[in-house]
Amino acid sequence: MIGRLIDAIKKTQAPIVVGLDPQLKFIPGNITEKAFRENGETLEGAAQAIYEFNCGIVDAIADLVPAVKPQIAMYEQYGVPGLAAFAKTVDYCHSKGLLVIGDVKRGDIGSTSGAYAAAHLGTVRVGKSELAPFGEDFATVNPYLGTDGVKPFIDICKSHDRGIFVLVKTSNPSSGEFQDRLIDGRPLYEHVGEMVHSWGLDAMDACGWSDVGAVVGATYPEMGKVLRGLLPKCFILVPGYGAQGGSGKDLVPFFDSDGLGAIVNSSRGIIAAWQGSAYASYGEEGYADAARAAVLAMKEDIAQSLEEGRK
Repeated sequence: MIGRLIDAIKKTQAPIVVGLDPQLKFIPGNITEKAFRENGETLEGAAQAIYEFNCGIVDAIADLVPAVKPQIAMYEQYGVPGLAAFAKTVDYCHSKGLLVIGDVKRGDIGSTSGAYAAAHLGTVRVGKSELAPFGEDFATVNPYLGTDGVKPFIDICKSHDRGIFVLVKTSNPSSGEFQDRLIDGRPLYEHVGEMVHSWGLDAMDACGWSDVGAVVGATYPEMGKVLRGLLPKCFILVPGYGAQGGSGKDLVPFFDSDGLGAIVNSSRGIIAAWQGSAYASYGEEGYADAARAAVLAMKEDIAQSLEEGRK
């Protein structure tokens, strides 16, 4: 699966994943008003507004980027209708040729972890049928429970040609409360990175990269540099660009000398671009065009930063 992502990155020349993390406050009034007229101010109405908003974003950016990353919590908060909107969003993105990274941050032990893996990356048997519940191409995984929690995902990756990104050093400000603690003289995130490398060797793709990758925040470029060295065959999913403070120059350490090895996420900075001063001229009706413009600006920023980083 990682080979497909790499091919898509090369085709688009954009190591970018757009985070589809909708909130009702990001959605133009004409979309929510229509959804509420048809469904009332209900969970179903919210879910319809989210889905229609997502479709507009995807239509505008599908030719520019290789992948999208819906964050399931933004859908789960609207209950069963929200989860239905998540599933429909995954299907719609696939119909537009995009790879989907399910930002689900799952992780448990034994059969429970296996059930999470089947739900998001694999299939379940119902009678004589094998059915894919959500059908993402990649999922994010929490490694806190150790190998017991990660191995079921790796097994699904190998049997269904899927991939995972394991949380190693996250972009949030308090991540250091646990992740930076010293164990045997080294921070915990380095130990986790080494485990991800080890797990990744069991799921190598024909392209030479592993289907097991890591999540490392753009807000910690020096740590990213260390982890890039510890994870020579693992792709890095890099959140924290844009709204969380990460910039193009912060991304350079996450890539290898060939300009590969990382894919950078931006969520609010793209899907809510129309609400920012830089793209305010697009207005509500042009929210999708504003998102497209934000992707193009991000693509240029990353390309320039990587070019300067090679000098």
